[in-house]
Amino acid sequence: MRITLISDTHNKHKHVHNKGLGDLPGGDLILHAGDISSMGYKHEIVEFAKWYDQLEYTHKVFVAGNHDWGFETHPDQALEAIERYGVTYLQDKMRTIKDGETVINIYGTPWQPEFCNWAFNLPKNGPGLASKWEAIPEDTDILVTHSPAFGKLDTVEGRRSEHLGCELLSERIDVIKPKIHVCGHIHTGYGYYFNGETHFFNASALNESYIYAQKPFTFDWDPITNDINFEI
Repeated sequence: MRITLISDTHNKHKHVHNKGLGDLPGGDLILHAGDISSMGYKHEIVEFAKWYDQLEYTHKVFVAGNHDWGFETHPDQALEAIERYGVTYLQDKMRTIKDGETVINIYGTPWQPEFCNWAFNLPKNGPGLASKWEAIPEDTDILVTHSPAFGKLDTVEGRRSEHLGCELLSERIDVIKPKIHVCGHIHTGYGYYFNGETHFFNASALNESYIYAQKPFTFDWDPITNDINFEI
């Protein structure tokens, strides 16, 4: 499967080049880990969905982030805005796709530890947040969250000892061991890490100055062996 991962485009999705320029080459699956917009206004959601729909990927999946207010405050309106487009929004839901005869379970959730009164915030280490992570099914192959897991690609530039990811999410990942976990939220956490079981990606496209400077990750993935090949 050829997969592309991206996050935190904040209305600057059109800054990301499409087919022919290498940043979004097309493939089987593209996953966006949230913050598609600045404030989640309906027109922002529509513009993102329109752009996402025309990308040359078979499956186009995304979650909301802390800037994407519309999906929390006016969910019916937000879903209505994207229903005409060939994109899939996941909010505490599973999407199952197939690669040949292989079934792949993709679970997406937008929640994160409380951060400056933004959208989809729940108290850090509280029962509400714990329940969101406990709801992640144990047969999840690819996990898409806006929040990083604690200690995994979650530090701020200049404060590398300060981890801003979620400890409860990290604990859940240790239990279910998804093959791939993609997040965003902490722009300077951009990068890739493999612990021998899970491939962790922070796919934030914008840097701390909200400039498109961090390319999406594209790779070929074997869902049986969990091997990834970046040399494509």
